[in-house]
Amino acid sequence: MTGPLTTIGQPDWLVHPSLQSLMAAFENNGHRIYAVGGCVRDTAMGRPVKDVDLSTDARPEVSTAIIADMGWKAVPTGIDHGTVTAVPPDGTPTYEITTFRTDVDTDGRHATVAFSRNIEDDAMRRDFTINAFYADRTGAVLDVVGGSEDLARRHIRFIGDPMDRIREDYLRILRFFRFTGSHGASDEGVDADGLSACAMLAEGLTGVSRERIGMEFTRIISGDTAAPTAGMMDHSGVLARILPGAGVTTLARLIDLEEAVPETGIRDMPTRLAALGCDDVADRLRLSKAEAAKIALVRHEAGTTTPAHELGYRHGYWPALHCLLLRWAGLLEPFDPKAQQDAAMGAEATFPVTAQDLMPAYEGKALGDRLKTLEADWIASRFAMSRSDLLQLP
Repeated sequence: MTGPLTTIGQPDWLVHPSLQSLMAAFENNGHRIYAVGGCVRDTAMGRPVKDVDLSTDARPEVSTAIIADMGWKAVPTGIDHGTVTAVPPDGTPTYEITTFRTDVDTDGRHATVAFSRNIEDDAMRRDFTINAFYADRTGAVLDVVGGSEDLARRHIRFIGDPMDRIREDYLRILRFFRFTGSHGASDEGVDADGLSACAMLAEGLTGVSRERIGMEFTRIISGDTAAPTAGMMDHSGVLARILPGAGVTTLARLIDLEEAVPETGIRDMPTRLAALGCDDVADRLRLSKAEAAKIALVRHEAGTTTPAHELGYRHGYWPALHCLLLRWAGLLEPFDPKAQQDAAMGAEATFPVTAQDLMPAYEGKALGDRLKTLEADWIASRFAMSRSDLLQLP
């Protein structure tokens, strides 16, 4: 792309009949309405579009009335901040429509906004220049803050003064790193002013809820550039603010090992978090119980010598492989395809002896102990012992 971004053409999401009729309804009522942010940016970059957000000069109550007149349902999902969700009769797709707004007061976590008729006000309260493109229903684009050059260079830059943008919402520190990793170009390097502001204001993250930090950081750690992005966060002091004691060396090694696995789908967010080494990462990021349990599992088994076939038998193939990868990463060992095969073998194994086989000779605690002993012998044999072999053991 050379010169200003003036159009995104007619992508499928834009020409969808529901969106076209919705935008036309606003225009027919004398209002401006645009697709804004990520959907425009990602279309221009040739990336898939996940969500379509809309921005309008109509106040929320007017948006609600227009939507209702269409026979759609208007849901006040964020009415205090000007957001109404438009739900068509068939239920999908839905669209969030937010009134142009400007910040009146911010405390780094929450903002008090005033509604505006000016698109410039709305653009200036956004975070990065590549996120402030507006497209009308024909695909024509308004580049209000001059983000076209940054988009072409894949350069992530705050709108205006980075210190001001971050003080409005300290979570933008993490968003800066996430977008630099996901949408930035490595040959351009990181924006120096943005990085400096993030480092200087990192302490402000202590006032942001752990849930918000967790949602943002787990997206970073799950991404294709998790290791270099976490490395930038580490060097700037930001990583230590959210995860004290965390380091990136094992994470980088883990990700290298992931690439050696022939199957797809090996990437696992809890295992990557476990590799960082922060003791209370699950609490600090407000992870789910299942995610916390996975972190505890891989950390424990990575520190044991439990053989691969037993890991597969006890935990299943993928958890066993994650345990092995973290173990190898921590010990600086290479990927072991034989261990991978053993984990797969264990995951398919079924212990051939049941409690019924041992009764009535064994009952109660003695029965449970005998089953555990035979199971241990069977595992030690790499599942070679048959039911008959096990029942003949003294």
